[in-house]
Amino acid sequence: MSIELRPAEAGDVTLLQDLIRRLAEAQDAGGYVTSTPDDLLRDGFGPVPRFHAMLAEQVGGGGERTAIGLALYYFTYSTWVGRPNLYVEDLYVDADQRGGGVGKRLMAALARRALEAGCGRLELAVKTDNRARAFYERLGLARKGSWLPYAVAGEALLSLAAAAD
Repeated sequence: MSIELRPAEAGDVTLLQDLIRRLAEAQDAGGYVTSTPDDLLRDGFGPVPRFHAMLAEQVGGGGERTAIGLALYYFTYSTWVGRPNLYVEDLYVDADQRGGGVGKRLMAALARRALEAGCGRLELAVKTDNRARAFYERLGLARKGSWLPYAVAGEALLSLAAAAD
């Protein structure tokens, strides 16, 4: 058996959704996934893709393929650097495949994609209790100084949008 990486295609949206659910379940957050294959089709494979994805597949001797990993990313922009950044939203490798180099291969492929796109950085966010932090650090990723991530969603987002100028 071998491991191959390939860009996700529109026909992969159900597979992408399954891998996203596996990632969420691995983080004890399965109930938070509300996206659907239709959402992924619209936003990843429509006229203006909002994300890109790469699949890691185990290929058997008969050519059968089994998805074992996912890297989902999009581009942001740094006004300070004057260049785009590649932001890794999701990186997932099946638990029984970890430690075999699949995650490193996915990250290396993302780094190559970042360089091809003229990016100044490859970025991602990691929960403080995520055991993968050591993996990222071994690859050379470092905490981004004293920056803290902030977000607004749900009712708070609606409230902010309705705020008077």
